[in-house]
Amino acid sequence: QVQVVQSGGGLVQAGGSLRLSCAFSGHIFSPNTMNWFRQAPGKQREFIATVTSGGSANVADAVKGRFTISRDNAKNTVYLQMNSLKPEDTAVYYCKLETTYNSYWGQGTQVTVSS
Repeated sequence: QVQVVQSGGGLVQAGGSLRLSCAFSGHIFSPNTMNWFRQAPGKQREFIATVTSGGSANVADAVKGRFTISRDNAKNTVYLQMNSLKPEDTAVYYCKLETTYNSYWGQGTQVTVSS
């Protein structure tokens, strides 16, 4: 079984920054990918960023140039650094671990960006 603990998030003014963290523990198969998604009120959950075990990363066009995903394999932790935040970034953010056999979601954390 894999446990997931998300941290970070909160309320920030437009133009500000936040960093989200997501720590996975337990029996984690490798290789794997760690991902971030978000879901705004009334909208579907959308992909934000992904990073592989080898460090290959990709981010969605909507956040490219503003958000950066990274991971610490020794800690089984993934990070999402969010800069130049906009009100439209307001959403619940979820991390997700994907292995060959399973996927595991974090509990979600609220990010609210005020104008």
